[in-house]
Parts: sequence; structure tokens; C-alpha cells
Amino acid sequence: MNALILAAGLGTRLGTLTSDRPKALVQVEGRTMLEHQLRHLHAAGFDRFVINIHHFAPKVREFLQENGNFGLDICLSDESDLLLDTGGGLRKAMRLMGNDDPVLVHNVDIFSSADLAGLYRKHIESGADATLLTARRSTSRYLYFDKGGALCGWSNEKTGQVRSPLAGFDKTAYTPYAFQGIHVVSKSLLPLLDAVPEAKFGITDFYVSNAGRLDLRMVESDASRWVDAGKPETLELAAQIIREHYE
Repeated sequence: MNALILAAGLGTRLGTLTSDRPKALVQVEGRTMLEHQLRHLHAAGFDRFVINIHHFAPKVREFLQENGNFGLDICLSDESDLLLDTGGGLRKAMRLMGNDDPVLVHNVDIFSSADLAGLYRKHIESGADATLLTARRSTSRYLYFDKGGALCGWSNEKTGQVRSPLAGFDKTAYTPYAFQGIHVVSKSLLPLLDAVPEAKFGITDFYVSNAGRLDLRMVESDASRWVDAGKPETLELAAQIIREHYE
């Protein structure tokens, strides 16, 4: 199974922890975030990896070389010249997979007890173009899905902005979910990804803009624990999740 680990972010929320290294190489519970994700995903059955890199990219290359890629099939998608954001990064990385199988997309700083192999399997069974892992939790930005689990819209609760490709979209008629930073995508996405003129673009904007053209579905997370470890104050919770649920 294919996995893309999104490690190219600047890591600015981690302050001095990323003054001399990328976020992916910040240590939690005795190992770097990147090593934890590689081990965890491999244990879940993923065997082909692409890692996108940007900030301190040579350090990630050196880390992987020193550890023999942890015995895994790993390819790097280098964004040193321009950070492509999730949409642009996914478009570039998908062509490095070497096969047409779906790709699990996983942020390097997301730690959870979610059944990732199950999410991948549900995506294949549904035949969707993309399957987003979601949860019923409070957030400033929601994705809205219909009763069949199809993506229909988005809102920013702080600004009041609402977006949808559906005419007359009323968010109160749909169920709001928070995106968990993990999704599975099929190669059928590529034609519309290629149609985006910008090199750098976000995947959430892409999904919402194309909700009427693509089959974009949600799976509600079964995870009892989840954290975005992109801030110093969340690293201890990440450590707890690692101790309880990671290899």
C-alpha cells in the first residue's frame, strides 16, 4: 500500500524546536516524528513511501541515509525550491509512487489511534476519488457532508465564510465534521489536480471547489486519541498516544 508523509511544512508553530531542524526531525518519546510515522504506517501494512521535503531538506536526506531508510521503500519529493502546500505537494508526489494504487496522505505531526489500514480498505471498497478521515470535534473550519457521506461544503466559523459548489447551499442542512489531516486519494484525482494553474495550492480548497465533479467521501474516525503535534504544548499528548498505540 502507498503512503505519502507530508513533512515539508516549516514547523514555525514549534518555535525554537525547529530553529535547526525540520518539524519531521523533532523528537517525541525518543524518536523523530518521521521515524514514528514510518514505523507506524509500515506496521499497518504500508510498504511504499513518498516523503515531501522543503525546510532543512538535506537533514531529512541525511537522517534517512544514516538509518538505511529503515529498510523501507522510500522516495523523496523535493520541494526545496518552492513549498507546494498539500495540493501541489500531492500532485507532485503521486507521480513518484510507481503504481496506480491509492495513496494514504498523512501529516507527519498527526498522531492518532485511527485504523489506517481500515480507512485505506474502505476507500478502495467505495470506489471514491478521495476519502477523508473526519471527526465530530470543535474546530474553526468545518467540512459539510450529506447523509450519504459526500462532501458538499466548507465554513470558517471565525470569519463566517461559507463555500460550496452547490447552488443555494445551506450548511444547516448538512453534518459538520473536522478534517483529521489524513486522507486516501486515487489516481483519478490527477486530471483535476493538473488543471489547477498554480504550483502551490491547498488540498481543502481543491476538494471543496471540485465536490461537484469528484466523488469525495468521509469516514468518521474510530480513534479514541488524536492530536496535531505541531505546537510545543501538544507534544506530551503525542507522546502518550505513541506509548499507547505506536510500534
